[in-house]
Amino acid sequence: MPKQKLTTEILTAAVLGFEEQKRRIDEQIAEIRQMLDGGRTAPAATPEPTKGKRRKMSAAARKRIGDAQRKRWAESKGQTESPSSPVTAKPKRKMSAAGRKAISDATKKRWAAFHAAKKAEKPAVAKKTAPKKAVAKKAVKAPAKAAQKAAATKAPAKKTASALAVEGGSGSEV
Repeated sequence: MPKQKLTTEILTAAVLGFEEQKRRIDEQIAEIRQMLDGGRTAPAATPEPTKGKRRKMSAAARKRIGDAQRKRWAESKGQTESPSSPVTAKPKRKMSAAGRKAISDATKKRWAAFHAAKKAEKPAVAKKTAPKKAVAKKAVKAPAKAAQKAAATKAPAKKTASALAVEGGSGSEV
């Protein structure tokens, strides 16, 4: 038996035939279900409807629809805004030139007082602390360095009293 080639025409015809059989079977299932429960007529697996071509709308028709929609929006916005909006808006308050000048002068006076106070406390604190710190650091570092040099150059022949106290000696042994 020779094999037949399946063309697209044969395949589409087969699909259409099977869809028709499926539709008839779905109708028969729906009839049987209606006899059973008496209410439900929709088939369990609803066949998908074939999608038709979309109709094209003319530009004039789209314009009419758009204009009507904009008109509906304008009406709905106009109705909701009118009751809730205030009757009259308050005018903006304006400050006189004399008022602005008074505020500016007061601000300048406050800043001048602030900076004067800053200057008064800054030099006194800076002069007192800076020399003491430098002197204190030098005083601490100088004896420590001298002690280290002396220890490195001299032989450990003599022990100090503090070293003897650490070792447990009386301090009289030298």
